Amino acid sequence: MHEWISRRFFIAGLSVLGLGAPELFGKPAISTVPQIRPGAVWADTAGKPINAHGGGMLFHDGTYYWYGEIKQGKTYLPKVNASWGGTRVDVVGVSCYSSTDLLHWENRGNVLPAVTNDPKSDLDPKKVLERPKVVYNAKTKKFVLWFHSDSVNYAAARCGVAVSDTPTGPFKYLGNFRPNVGQWPVDVTDADKADAQSQLVKDFPVGQMARDLTVFVDDDAKAYLVAASEGNPTLQISELSDDYLKTTGKYIRVFKGRSMEAPTVFKRNGKYYMINSGCTAWEPNAARSAVADSIWGPWTELGNPCQGDKADITFQSQSTYVLPVAGKPDTFIFMADRWNKDNLSDSRYIWLPITFTPDGKPEIRWQDQWSLQ
Repeated sequence: MHEWISRRFFIAGLSVLGLGAPELFGKPAISTVPQIRPGAVWADTAGKPINAHGGGMLFHDGTYYWYGEIKQGKTYLPKVNASWGGTRVDVVGVSCYSSTDLLHWENRGNVLPAVTNDPKSDLDPKKVLERPKVVYNAKTKKFVLWFHSDSVNYAAARCGVAVSDTPTGPFKYLGNFRPNVGQWPVDVTDADKADAQSQLVKDFPVGQMARDLTVFVDDDAKAYLVAASEGNPTLQISELSDDYLKTTGKYIRVFKGRSMEAPTVFKRNGKYYMINSGCTAWEPNAARSAVADSIWGPWTELGNPCQGDKADITFQSQSTYVLPVAGKPDTFIFMADRWNKDNLSDSRYIWLPITFTPDGKPEIRWQDQWSLQ
C-alpha cells in the first residue's frame, strides 16, 4: 500500500449529484475524509476552495501540477449568443496547485496573471482565457502553457502560448495566433477546397479557429494540439513543433459536423482515446468517446462512456482532462467541471475512475466517494 493512501485531505460540501438542494453551491462544511468526493467543494492545504477550472494536469519529477482558470467574481455580458447565457468571469489568470498524492493540494499562485493596465493586451480582464494546459519539453527544458485565447465575443478563436523554466512559473506570455495559416489538412479533398462557403476555406489565409483545446504528448515526445475549430462543428488535430511553441502545418479534421468541444486525449495499450463533450454552452450533455490506432486516425466513435443515473448529462459535468496516474498502470482519472453558470467561481470538480470493457471501451460510473486505492 502506498503511503498516500492513508493520508487525509480536506474536502468540503456535498458530494451527492442532482438532488437539487439549494445548499449544493452553498457555504462548504469542512471534513477530513481520505476519499475523493466528486461535486464537493475541494479545499487546498490552506483550507480554501481550489480554484482551477477547465484545467489540466502535469506530472513532473514526482509531483502533480494542476493548472486551471481562476474564477473570481461575476460579470454579465450582452447575450452575443443566447445559449451562452451572457455570463462569464473576468480573466484573472492561471492557477497552479501541486501535490504528491492527488489528494492534498498546495496553492502555488497565479502563474500567468491578467494584464490590468493595457486594454489591448490578450490578457486584459475583459478578454477570454480558457482551458489552460501545460506540458514539459525535455529537449528545451521548458514548461509550455497553451490556452484558448479569445475576444469578448469569441470571434478571435486563437491559441495563447506561454513558457516558464519551472512548473510553478511565472510563465512568460509569447502571444496568440491561429494555427495552420495557409495550410490544407492532410486529409483535404478537392471538394473541400472548392467549397468557398466552408469555414475551412474561409480561414485558410488567416489560420484555423481554435477554441476549446488540449495538448497531448505522445510516447515519442511528439506533441499535438487538439482544438474545436471551424466555428466548433469540427475538431482539428495539429502537430506541434519540436519546441511545442507552434504548429507545423500538418493537421487533420476529425468528427466533421459533430460539434465536439472540451477535448481530452489519452493513450492505453497502444491505442489513442478521446473523451469529449457536445456543444451546449454551460448546460451539460452526454459525453462522447472515440478510439484510434494512430493520432492521425481514423477515429471511431464508441458512444457515451458514462453509465448509470445522470449519464446522459455526464453526471452534470463537462470533460476537461484525463489523467494517467503515475506508478499505477492502467489507472486513469476522468476530470470534469460541474459548471455553475450563474457563479462560475463556485463551479465544482468531478473526478471519477475510468474502467475498460473487455473489448477496450472506456466506462465511467458515478461514485459518491472513492479512493485511489
